[in-house]
This record gives sequence, C-alpha cells and structure tokens, in this order.
Amino acid sequence: MSNRIPDAEVLMTPKEVAQRFHVNPKTVTRWAKAGKLTAIRTLGGHRRYRESEVLERLREYKESST
Repeated sequence: MSNRIPDAEVLMTPKEVAQRFHVNPKTVTRWAKAGKLTAIRTLGGHRRYRESEVLERLREYKESST
C-alpha cells in the first residue's frame, strides 16, 4: 500500500492561458464567464485554469481552425 499523494493539478494564470491562445487575458476571462473554460478561484479571488483543460481546448481550437 502506497502513501503517495496524487500529483496536484497544474493551474495556469489568465496571462499564461492567453499566451497559449495568442489572445488578451481579458478574452480568457470572458471565455470563463461564458462557460468555455472552468475558472477556479484562489483564496485571494484570482482566477486559475486547469492546464489539462486548457490544453484540451487548445487542441480543439487548432483542429477546428485547420
């Protein structure tokens, strides 16, 4: 039996997400408000995004634009 703690999900800031999509960070916030991305709020009220979800959306975006 292992007492290993599962790897924590990597969270990204709006700026980091925006850099991946080549958009403004405000656009990322609008996507979250529209339900296109799931935002997680920190204790300080800042938005963070799951890297796994962002990469999935990026893959979908690239497939749809080709």
